[in-house]
Amino acid sequence: MPHSTTSSAAYKLTTQNLPQISANKGGQQVRLPTYNRDGLKEGIVHVGVGGFHRAHLAVYVDALMEKHGLRDWAICGVGLQPFDATMRDVLKSQDHLYTVIERAATGSSANVIGCINSFLFAPDDREAVIAKMAHPDTHIVSLTITESGYYYNENTHELEAEHPDIVHDLANENSPRTTFGFLYAALARRHQQGLKPFTVLSCDNMQKNGSITRHMLVSFARLRNPEIAEWISTQGAFPNSMVDRITPRTADTDIANLAETFGIEDAWPVVTEPFMQWVVEDKFADGRPPFDKVGVQVVKNVHDVEQFEMHKLRLLNASHSAMGYPGQLAGFTYIHEVTENPLYRKFVWQMMQNEVKPLLPDIPGVDIDQYCNTLMERFSNPTIMDQIPRVCLNASGKIPQFIMPSIAEQIRCGGPLRRLTFVAAGWFRYVNGVDDNGKSFEIDDPMREELQAKARAGGTTPQELLSIKSLFGDDLRNDERFIKEMTTAMEDIARDGVMKTLEKYVE
Repeated sequence: MPHSTTSSAAYKLTTQNLPQISANKGGQQVRLPTYNRDGLKEGIVHVGVGGFHRAHLAVYVDALMEKHGLRDWAICGVGLQPFDATMRDVLKSQDHLYTVIERAATGSSANVIGCINSFLFAPDDREAVIAKMAHPDTHIVSLTITESGYYYNENTHELEAEHPDIVHDLANENSPRTTFGFLYAALARRHQQGLKPFTVLSCDNMQKNGSITRHMLVSFARLRNPEIAEWISTQGAFPNSMVDRITPRTADTDIANLAETFGIEDAWPVVTEPFMQWVVEDKFADGRPPFDKVGVQVVKNVHDVEQFEMHKLRLLNASHSAMGYPGQLAGFTYIHEVTENPLYRKFVWQMMQNEVKPLLPDIPGVDIDQYCNTLMERFSNPTIMDQIPRVCLNASGKIPQFIMPSIAEQIRCGGPLRRLTFVAAGWFRYVNGVDDNGKSFEIDDPMREELQAKARAGGTTPQELLSIKSLFGDDLRNDERFIKEMTTAMEDIARDGVMKTLEKYVE
């Protein structure tokens, strides 16, 4: 987390200090919760309270409370990992209030969010988390646990049942470690009590996030109790959703600027862009808030979600990958710096237009060219200061979703794939952890050791890394054109660096 700084003109963010913060704003736009936070019911339990959750789902819920008077859908945050203790402590010291700072080239605004009502830290009290999820007031358990939290094998599409964490949870129902261990224990308790299952709502940036969550949890439950598994499978609900809002890591300067500009002393605010989008399948087991009243696109079925999802993953997330991994090698620090480079900007645009756009479905009312233009504007926002290492986090869960599906489709139809392949080659080079100037950088990825061992063994050839079956399919490994393109790109990047190599990929 960032380090707290103070300003003599700023007030610590607490319920008691809200009137002073309101009076102290000095003409700057600060929105404060006007609803009464006493006596709220916690209808949502959210696992993984990080920046994205606090800039996305929590903002929508806060808007429902503020504008529509909802009092049954406050959020109880849950942290499962030891590092979540810091979020627990910060939120507790601020009465669970925090600030969302929206930044645009035209200026910034600050919004104090009040819908997170409490926070449970699982390592302190695992039973409290199970009991909270099992409580009749809980209608939705939502998740932002990152790709690695799903124990999902990309190649077999099955639960990694041999993973030590899963093995532990299968043997220890009352002291789980994983999200699925907690979900199962709470749902088993609700089944025993004759309650409906809660809806499990994934807000992670994965294709078919609801379907994957369902399959992983039911697979886990079958290994524990087939009867519970059948009940979850038939009575439970796992809406698919598409989420979008660029949310960089909070920096020390963000805390200082918030205090100086808005008079708010917040130990862990969230910085984000004005744009936000959420498309969610209308499939809930035990009721839901009227999300559609605050701009959420609630759609009929998974097919509708997948259409939006494909646009976003293949365009926004793929472009982030294109700027992130090669961009790190080239020595860039921020995403907006990459888009300011004319050569790189052309590359990203041509990749979207020539290699990705032809593969995408038509959605009524959606102009893909306009969407691409909006993305370039968002990437170019200099006030967000979106750091490349954030974009590069957990690449082993991203590249197989954002880049490889488009390559696989172009392999099948014989279409263009050179630029997409350059991005994949850039990542293969990136996993070594050394940039084009010989400077080392940190790789933050759950598969780092295996990736680096394969990268060292393979050198400037892709076969070693492509042999990882949990990440890559035979359609990639066995395609001569793709292998040739990858090898050329890897050799060129190793010899000449990213920026010189990039010239060969821009028309």
